[in-house]
Order: sequence, then C-alpha cells, then structure tokens
Amino acid sequence: MKEYGKFYINGAWVEPAQAAPMLEVINPANEEPIAKIAMGSPTDIDRAVKAAKDAFPAWSATSREERVALMKKILEVYQSRYAEIAQAISEEMGAPMWLATRAQAAMGVAHFTQTMNVLEHYKFSEVRGTTQITKEPVGVCGFITPWNWPINQIACKVAPALAAGCTMVLKPSEVAPLNAILFAEIMHAAGVPKGVFNLVNGDGASAGAALSSHPDVDMMSFTGSTRAGVLVAKAAADTVKRVHQELGGKSANIILPDADLQSAVAGGVANMMTNSGQSCNAPTRMFVQAKQHAEAVAIAKEAASKVKVGDPKADDTTIGPVVSEVQYNKIQALIQKGIEEGAELVAGGPGRPEGFNRGYYVRPTIFANVKPDMTISREEIFGPVLSILPYETEADAIAMANDTVYGLSGYVTSGNLDHAKSVAKQLRTGNVHLNGAGMDLGAPFGGFKQSGNGREWGEFGFEEFLETKAVMGYEAA
Repeated sequence: MKEYGKFYINGAWVEPAQAAPMLEVINPANEEPIAKIAMGSPTDIDRAVKAAKDAFPAWSATSREERVALMKKILEVYQSRYAEIAQAISEEMGAPMWLATRAQAAMGVAHFTQTMNVLEHYKFSEVRGTTQITKEPVGVCGFITPWNWPINQIACKVAPALAAGCTMVLKPSEVAPLNAILFAEIMHAAGVPKGVFNLVNGDGASAGAALSSHPDVDMMSFTGSTRAGVLVAKAAADTVKRVHQELGGKSANIILPDADLQSAVAGGVANMMTNSGQSCNAPTRMFVQAKQHAEAVAIAKEAASKVKVGDPKADDTTIGPVVSEVQYNKIQALIQKGIEEGAELVAGGPGRPEGFNRGYYVRPTIFANVKPDMTISREEIFGPVLSILPYETEADAIAMANDTVYGLSGYVTSGNLDHAKSVAKQLRTGNVHLNGAGMDLGAPFGGFKQSGNGREWGEFGFEEFLETKAVMGYEAA
C-alpha cells in the first residue's frame, strides 16, 4: 500500500509542518485500503498560501504566450500519464474503467484544451472613450474539489486560474485524493514555476476551513455539497474574498406529451444512472404526464434492468459502487424513506444487488408516483435513485420542477424543438438540455439558487479569475 506523507508546496514535495495523522484511502469496490495520505493542518495551508502569494507577482506578469506554452506542456505530460489517472480514479471512487477512461480522465484534457483556446483569443484590455478597461488576475486562489468527478473539477479550476495569471492552493477531497497527487506530479514535470500551484491534502474542518478563511487568499472556488458550500462562504466572509460555488442539484427532466416516450424515458434512466448517480447535474426527477405514467414506468423498469452493477474493472459493468460507506448509508436511508413515505418502488430497493456481500454497491432504484413533498423528491440523494413524478398540465410540470432550493440543471424533451425551448425558458436553472443534448465545454456551467454562484467552463469560467480595472484619462480627450 502506497503512502503519501508529503504535500506539494513551492515546487517541492515537503513534509508536513507537524506530525500529521494518516488517513486510509478506501477502494469502494472491495472496502480495502489502497493508500494512506497525510492530513494537512492550518500551518501547512499557511505555508502553501505564502508560496502562492510570493509567486503571484512574477506569474501574473507573464505573457499570454508564456502561459499558453506552459499549458501545452502540462497537457503533453498529462497525456503521458493518462492511463494512471484513469486507474486512480476508478480505484478510489469506483468509476467503471470505461467511464474513468472515456469521461473522467478525458475531462482534464478537455478543460485544458478549451481554456488554451480561450486564452489565445481573449481580449484583456480595451479603451472606451478616454478610459482603459483591463482584466487582471484576481490573485491567490484556494480550491476545494470533490470526489465524484475529481480531475474534472481540478482541471476546470486550475486551467483557467493558471491561464488568467493566478496562483493557487488545491485541497482535493480526502476521499479520492490520488488523482490530485498525480496531477501535482504532472504540474511539476511540466515545469510550473515554484509556488504557482500547491497541493495540501486534508479534511474540510481543518485544512479546508483554514484555506477559506486565510487573509492572503483572494478567491475561494468550491465544488461540493450545499451544506459544505455554506461553511466555505461563512469562513470566507470575514476577509471579503470572492467566493465561487458549484453546489448541489435536484435536476428536473420534463418529458412532454409530444416526445418519443420510449427514447426519452430510457435515455433519462441511463443518464441518471451514469457514474452511479453521483453527478450534481443528474436528472433525478423525471416528470411525465399522468396519462403516460404507467407506460413510462414500464419503460423505466426495463431500462433499469439493463443497468449492470459490477466490478469497475469488468468490461460489461454499467455502474460500479458508490464512493464510500458514508455515502452508501445515506442512500440506503433515503431509499427506505421513499418506501415509508408511500412512493411506488418500481425497481431496485434497499440493500446490495444480488451476488454482492461487500463493496458499496447500490441497486439501481426507481420510484414512481412520487409526490413533490416526498423526501426523495426534495433531497439530493447522490446515488442511482430516480423519482418519477406524474403531472397533469405543462404548467404543473414547470411549477414542480422549479419547486426546489436547487437550480443547477434541467432537461426537456419534446417532438417540437420550439416547444422544448418555451419550457426551458421557464426553468429557474443554470443549464437546460433540450432533446438529449450533451454538455458544451464552451458554455457556462453553474446554478441558480442554492446550487451556487458563478460559472465554470470556457470563457465564462475564465472570467471568474479576473478582476476589472478602469484607468481614467488613459486617452487624451
């Protein structure tokens, strides 16, 4: 079992400032430890922030061309270790190898490529009348990233921050930290200047809180639960730093009566189950017209039967385990709550799938005849659990879809694109997918309400790391 007892600070792997407890990293497929990591303290965070602060003047003064060249080198090294990244993600958070390879690890390449394109064409300065308007790096950034799409969230923060001229300290999830350690090795091998990128492992209560409240951190970017996001915002408030948050979701999937029901329902189930339901933008609430409810349920049940739960290493596995015992227990409790509150259990249910006596495997579960006030309709489950809610009118579906504290994503399917567009316009959510449309890396990703604030991806994510300066009298009147 590997031990990672050091942190990456100021261009080197260094020992913790004081004796640090070691945390086991657990493989959720077999519940066996695969590594140990040192848990950082506020002192380690302070050392990393100081390194980032010291590095900021020089890095922020680099040219566009220098930053592009470095990002190309990072991408080159990343590609050389691509298989290791996919393997680490699969082992530490349970993603099937096909998903870890084709999607999880691939997002690191995608975000760096997209950000380089933005950087190469971005207009940092313009003159309006006699005033010059410039965009400058925000400063030292603190990043706290999650375990569910780990390298995706690291890359979509680090790439634009680096491109904007910021320096940074990353505290990845202690549940799935191995991909982040690999990423730090990649940054070092690519020649990132000392102090520009730093990594300290640890938990939220100690390392995360210290990073969020640090007076020399100019911006916090956090991805995770709404509960934890609130704590980050409170910790950051005293120093009035910028806070960017991408938080929870309970996304609605509205299937209109004029849609191809078979395709829409089956596709919705497959999308929901991907990554074992551990995606903040998963379409967890499916709305179907009451007259079509019985037919939709039959389609959904059949689709769920095709979701093969299995060992992440197996080629025919659709979904692997959920990430941890804590997550498993939470999902099991919510499934039981759905049964107790009277939802119709269509597929799955409590306990592990047949044939599994260890590992955090969850049965692909579908509830029908779900009412909007039921717990499974309101709380983010973060597991392979779908709720089907019948509606009478389109207005009812839209009202129920918006009746949530969240607003991250939404899905609308119709046989008429204009019809789908009209519904999308009425949804209070940061993203809407029409008729099965996939992600667009150039589009802004983020949410309304308690799903967060600010945006990631593409030019919108890049601009989160820039401050705006006005220089009056720059041009003669």
